[in-house]
Amino acid sequence: MALRKLRRLARDGRADTLDLDNTIRSTARRAGLLDIHMKSERRNAMKVLLLLDVGGSMDPHADISSVLFSAARSEFSRLDVFYFHNYPYEALWRENARRQAESLSTLELIRTLGRDHRLVIVGDATMSPFEISVPGGSVEHFNEEAGAVWLERLLQAFPHAVWLNPEPAAWWQRTPSIRLTHELMRGRMHALTVKGIGDAIETLKKPVSSHSRLSRNPT
Repeated sequence: MALRKLRRLARDGRADTLDLDNTIRSTARRAGLLDIHMKSERRNAMKVLLLLDVGGSMDPHADISSVLFSAARSEFSRLDVFYFHNYPYEALWRENARRQAESLSTLELIRTLGRDHRLVIVGDATMSPFEISVPGGSVEHFNEEAGAVWLERLLQAFPHAVWLNPEPAAWWQRTPSIRLTHELMRGRMHALTVKGIGDAIETLKKPVSSHSRLSRNPT
């Protein structure tokens, strides 16, 4: 079901591939007059940046996150995947098992990838609010800048963005860190469910709103 939902985004591209079957059928109906039909490629040029929260309170959601990852990997021609714990800070990991050896500066990622990437963040956003709002609030290292600062930089760099949350939506307003993240995402948080993925796809397809038309300068 996740794969079917993602295809609504992946196949929403230009009709730039010859649809041979429909061309033949339509030409035959028109008594030999050539009637060319085009279609979008199954795997088009849509670019997706997927950030996955791992460890801690996300462990119970590892299976569903893996399903989403596998569906996205099979569908998009350009998929960049990085990992983080609790909140994206100054560095992200290419492989969770090799955090130190495979990390990449978040600023370098912003400079490398273009605004045409769709940003999908998957995480439960369940933590101490200090990890979001206070420098040094991370439980794993000393972060010189608050998590909210880094999330805002990501949203400026990739204005087409959503956050998928595996926690029940009924809990969001009762959990301070989820409520804060929901506000920072300007409401673009969706449940990690079949319906939620569909809603997220529709959000990613919408034109960028005025609040996202900001400078790409990550400082």
